[in-house]
Parts: sequence; C-alpha cells; structure tokens
Amino acid sequence: MSWLDDVPARIAPLDAVATAAVAARLDRLTKPPGSLGRLETLAQQLGGITGLDRPRVDHPAIVVFAADHGVTAQGVSAYPSDVTAQMVANFVGGGAAINVLGRLAGADVVVVDVGVAGPIPGVDTLATSSRGGARLVQAGVADGTHDMTSEPAMTREETTAAIEVGRAVASELIAGGADLLAVGEMGIGNTTAASALVAVMTGRPPADVTGRGTGLDDPAVHHKVVVIERALERQQPDPTDPIGVLAAVGGLEIAALVGAILASAEACVPVLLDGFITGAAALIAAAIAPAVPARLIASHTSAEPGHRIVLERLGIRSLLDLDLRLGEGSGAALAIPLVRAAASILADMATFDDAGVSGPQDPVAAPRAR
Repeated sequence: MSWLDDVPARIAPLDAVATAAVAARLDRLTKPPGSLGRLETLAQQLGGITGLDRPRVDHPAIVVFAADHGVTAQGVSAYPSDVTAQMVANFVGGGAAINVLGRLAGADVVVVDVGVAGPIPGVDTLATSSRGGARLVQAGVADGTHDMTSEPAMTREETTAAIEVGRAVASELIAGGADLLAVGEMGIGNTTAASALVAVMTGRPPADVTGRGTGLDDPAVHHKVVVIERALERQQPDPTDPIGVLAAVGGLEIAALVGAILASAEACVPVLLDGFITGAAALIAAAIAPAVPARLIASHTSAEPGHRIVLERLGIRSLLDLDLRLGEGSGAALAIPLVRAAASILADMATFDDAGVSGPQDPVAAPRAR
C-alpha cells in the first residue's frame, strides 16, 4: 500500500482532550471568558491539531509551489507563461511580495519548482543572493501540464509524483522544526485549473467559481469560463476519484499542495492556507482524507468568487478579508502573526491565580450592591 493510499487512516479528528484543556486554560486567563473572540477559537484549534495544551508557533515556514499550465494556450491569462519562471527567480532573489511579507512574519520561505516549463533566469546567481530570498528546491515532474481542453492535464503517474514532491518538502520542513506550514503557489493559468477543480468537486457551474485571476476584463472572464466548460466536457472528471480529477484538469503545483497538506495533517502540524488555488488543493486533500478540513486554517477570503464557495464546502472561516488575489502565499504570510498570537496568549498570559487577580463570580450569587 502506498503512502497516498494509507494516509487517510493516519489523519485523525482533532484531539478532544487537548482542545478541552486549552478551553479550560483560556477561561482561567486574566480576561473575561471569550473576550478574545476568534483568537480563542483559533487557540483551541491549535491545541486540537497538535495534541498539546500549550501549542507553540515559533518556527513558521512558507512553501510556494510553482508550475506552468498548458491551458494558457487558450488565452486564459493576462500574462504570458514566461512569467512563472521569472517570478520564481524573483522569489529566489528576494524581491516579491511573499519575500517582504515572509520577512515581516519571521518565516522562512521555500519555493519549489514542480513543473516550471522553462529555465529559471539567473538561478545560479540568485541561489546565492543575500537579499533574503527564498530557498529554491528544483523537483520538476514535467515541463508544465498539457492543455486540458484537448487532453488530460497530467497522467495519473505525474499527478502522484507531484503529490509526492509536496509530501517530501513538507516532511523535510517539519523535520527541520517547522511548527506551522503556510502554503502558496505560482503558476500562470492556475486560476483556470483551480476553477475547473472547484466546479467538479462542488458541483457548481464554472461561471459561479471563475474570476478575473491576473486581472481579466469581463469578455476575457467569459472566455475563461467557456474554456473551462470545454475542458470539463472533454475530460468528464469523476468527483468520486479526486486523484483522477486532479490529473484531468489540475496542475502540478496544485498536486504538490495536496501532498504538503496531507503530510502536514498527518504530522499534526497546522496548515495555513492562502487563497483560491490552495483552497482548491484543500478540496482535493479533503476528498482523499475527510479529517483534513478541521486541521486547516484559512488565512483570508480571496477576491476570486470561487474561494467563498471553497471555504463554505470545507466548513472553515477565514481570518482576514482584504480583497487579495495575488497568490504566492501572501495572505497566509499576513495571517501568521495572528496564529502566533493565539498560541502566545496560551503560553504567556497569566492566569487569575498567577496574577493574584480575582476571577469572575456568579452574578446571581454575588452580594447585591447597597
């Protein structure tokens, strides 16, 4: 039995004992019960994910998976495919938004080439950059996907190989001390693939889940919807076979995201999703292992219309809503301080007993003021 076959059985529901212990400690801290709102809910989730009554987030890592998409031949993006390789070079050189936000969040950034179609410009020079760039992992499975309007985006073997890349990278980061994994992506054309995946996995028409991506106007969005409809009609993906759906209309970087999400869930490490593309990957991961959604933290709600549908299907609520649609893991990086805050409140805030502060009393039993 392969890891992919076996992993669903190794991803358990949240640890109820740790969740209850966190809830009890939160109520003993020097504040009115529940007064920190969703930070308290997040703290309880961290306890349930990790199995610890005082979970820590000291070493967050951001991993960005990159690949190209053959469907760009259909004119679905405002940018040429060359931009994927160019942006990977920008990540490694330290000049992208994710580098800036990752530094602010105190997180290491790793970019993984799972299927960039061309060479990455100046990679030898960039790999030694001192600007605070990302570490580059070159693990190409193929030179991008095929055009899903004419043939499956990937073979099943390519799909599982890309999932394995994600698993291996996530496992390496966790073994190196990462206690929160924020995931992102880069790939011109990948909102088209994600929209196709979400349409299949939710049963919604492509028009409901397809947005502007890199900044398309209304006629171009309509064309994008038509392309997705044509691909789905040609491929006829079966939602009961998530790997098959991923192979038919997905992407190499999306498959790697699936592997990273599953590996982190198995290791009881919280996964911080970015936007629409990582949400599409999470839908596939949840179809493989139903216990996954409880272990996911949604950083933000994207401006892409399909993202709200994804979050609703996963049953999770985002921490931020800033109309972001950049990708790269940018929204996840912005939310890292919130996750760290939830953990730090548990670890570092005094209890009523510690601080010598009187705790809440029953207002019914308390003496009435005269």
